[in-house]
This record gives sequence, structure tokens and C-alpha cells, in this order.
Amino acid sequence: MKHLQNIPLKNYSTFRIGGVAKDIFFPGTPHELVEIVCRHRADNVPFWIHGGGANTLFPDSEILMPIISTSEMTACVRNGGTVHAQAGKIMDAWVLECLREGLGGIECLSGIPGTLGGALFMNAGAYGHEISDHLVSVTVLTRDGRVIDIPKQECGFGYRQASALREAVVLAGTWSLPQSDPKPLLAKRKEILARRKEKQPLEFPSAGSVFKRPEGAYASQLIDQAGLKGLRVGGAQVSEKHAGFIVNVDNATCRDVLELVEICRKTVRERFGYELELEQCLCPFCPDHK
Repeated sequence: MKHLQNIPLKNYSTFRIGGVAKDIFFPGTPHELVEIVCRHRADNVPFWIHGGGANTLFPDSEILMPIISTSEMTACVRNGGTVHAQAGKIMDAWVLECLREGLGGIECLSGIPGTLGGALFMNAGAYGHEISDHLVSVTVLTRDGRVIDIPKQECGFGYRQASALREAVVLAGTWSLPQSDPKPLLAKRKEILARRKEKQPLEFPSAGSVFKRPEGAYASQLIDQAGLKGLRVGGAQVSEKHAGFIVNVDNATCRDVLELVEICRKTVRERFGYELELEQCLCPFCPDHK
């Protein structure tokens, strides 16, 4: 198993923010992931499971907690419409491969960054579709050290959540995708990618949507209506293109981002009465981690 030391985490984050990690482990198979997780648990050593870094904010300081990356767990097996893929598979690469094989139902997920493990953990989605739509089951390592398959209906999927996966380590997922002609599937993907490029600040590093959608409203609209679009703290800025994103425009720090987050929360709360909930994950030891 690959083991790197003293590695800048900004290289493993789409935000391009983060201090130095003392240890990063790269299991190449679910068996190796189970092994390293169980070893740390047996030694009572806290750890952080890391996927593609697409929804994570790392602290600026050194991180002594071991990081376990799934990025080398990328195996994917297709049998007809049934697809089994490991947690470290890049989600957009998985979508493209499936569409080329005429496996649909996931076209609207095109362009979502990160890995399948992270996507399952938070039930990632876009344009009215979610990663759980055609899911059969999720293979996980439980808190008590068992490897089990959790059927979709028992995962507790909701808007940007999967309650039954919160205490588990995601190893892989299995989907049953409808079979179709690849051409219209790829045309829909092209349309979705163009829409993303038009509406989202893809030219800057970010971790995607900052806040979950509050009931009866949209976080980006509330932030925009509060006059916060374009607001900057240090190198971090509320995107001028889409107020639901905070972007790294000039060597932003974790503290810059968190200060902007709190300004958005406070202003929206005071102006409109909505409590914005973070969609992004704060790595332990971030200043305001909860």
C-alpha cells in the first residue's frame, strides 16, 4: 500500500486549500481499505477518509490525523445494465464510460466532481437526479468491522444525505442502469456540461455548492438578494457568477473561506430568517469544525 508523508493537502483538494498532511495512505483495493481502517480503529487512532477532495475544506495548519485516500480504488465491472464500481472511481469518468456503453439514467450527473464513494456518502446530484436513483446497494465497512451490502432502501437517502452511511466506510456501489442508444445519452451529457460551464464558476478552484438548499428557497438566490455576490475576504470570494459558490481567487486560506461562510449565514439569517446549512465537509481541525 502506498504511503506518503508530509504532503500538501491543497494538491488533493479542488479548493486548492490545505496544510501539510503528516501521513496519507492509498489502499488499492477494498480489502486494503478495510485493513488500514481496522488497524487504526484497533489502535484508537482517528483518521479521515478522503475521496476526490471535491467537497472538502482542509485546515491551513499541519494535519497529524492520518488521511486514508480511496483514489487508487477505481475498479469498475459492467455486466449488461449492472455496474459495480469501487469508491475511488472518479464520478464523471464513471458517467462517461457508462454512457458510451449505452447505460443511461445518469446523464444529468455529468460534470459533478469527486469520487463515487463521496457521491454516495452525500447522495450527490444535479438537475433533479441523484447518484442513488438507479442504485441497487452500497458495500460498506461497518463500525463493528463487518463488510456488508446495504440495499438502497436501507441507506436513508435524502437530499444530500445518506443517514445509514454516516458511520460507515463506503467501499463500492452497485447500480442497475437502463440500456439505451449511446448517441442521445452523450448528446444530453454535452448539454449538461455546457449548462454547467455557463452557470458555474468552473474557472476558479472551489468545492462546489457551499450550502444545502433550504426548504422553500435557494441558497444562491438568498445570498445574491442579500447583496453578497462578489464579496471577498482575503483570497476567497462569493462567486460573481453563481452566489452559491465560494471560489479561491488568490491563494485563499481556510480561514478566509470560513469567514465568508459565516458572513453569508449571518446576513441571510438576519435578512430573510433562513438558516443556511453547510453542504461541504470541514475536515477535523478546521477552526470551526463541528
